Amino acid sequence: MTLLGFDFGTKSIGVAVGQTITATASPLAALKARDGVPDWNQLEQLLKEWQPEQVVVGLPLNMDGSEQPLTQRARKFGNRIHGRFGVKVVFQDERLTSTAAREQLFSDGGYRNLSKGKVDSQAALLIVEDYMSSLSD
Repeated sequence: MTLLGFDFGTKSIGVAVGQTITATASPLAALKARDGVPDWNQLEQLLKEWQPEQVVVGLPLNMDGSEQPLTQRARKFGNRIHGRFGVKVVFQDERLTSTAAREQLFSDGGYRNLSKGKVDSQAALLIVEDYMSSLSD
């Protein structure tokens, strides 16, 4: 199954594609957003290109598991994807993915590797990988 993963943010939305058969994921170019709203035409092009059976949207939660204001906005983003394009959307806890993404990118290439879009898409990759590992549990 092909998955498209998103790390929702108000200025940038990280994107990654995953494949459950190989249990691998790859980062794609992040989407720019204006106050959490992406260019829906760009998003539609991604869906047409990758034709995912499912979309995984990271849910930003507090460390204690409680919701924060961004949690509802991420849900709304996922619900809009489902409503506009009819693709199945699931939500995945994304606690600490941005921190892990920064650590990975830094160890791979230092500070030059830490652009916002790269970090967001690396976080989306981790969200997809976390979701795929939860399928095998």
